Amino acid sequence: MKFTSLAIIAVFTASPVFAAGKPSQTFLKKAIEGNYAEVQMGKLAQQNGQNPDVKKFGQMLSDDHSAANQKAIDAAKSVGVTPPDGPNAKQKAEYEKMSKMTGARFDREFAKHMIADHQKDIAEYKKETKQSDAGGQYAKGELDLLQKHLDTAKSLRHTESSRR
Repeated sequence: MKFTSLAIIAVFTASPVFAAGKPSQTFLKKAIEGNYAEVQMGKLAQQNGQNPDVKKFGQMLSDDHSAANQKAIDAAKSVGVTPPDGPNAKQKAEYEKMSKMTGARFDREFAKHMIADHQKDIAEYKKETKQSDAGGQYAKGELDLLQKHLDTAKSLRHTESSRR
């Protein structure tokens, strides 16, 4: 009896369905935390930014990542993940650091942060698109939006460097 139970557990945990679910579960948790962080950073950009384009981008981030987060939460629930309820500790620390800045310095650092963050996100989302579950579908649906955000962040960096 004991051997049979172990064999069933071994077969179940080694099955492709179970193995495929785990990366998507991890991805979706990270995506939800990231969306929460982007919403908060977008609001911060509206408050602390000097450049009207930075403020406008902040509004775009808040709006787009709020909508994306609802999709990510729905996808997470569909694969049995309890969604996180906010950004992770590293993202909170980054927010705290940025919240102490204002004006042109904020604009510069914000653009730099958004470029690095969206480049990393795009790489992770592209990897996730190989999954055929809810996580992969969510990732596929958000790639164009992340690319738009990256392009906008890069244009802010160029705007800031031309002002100096």
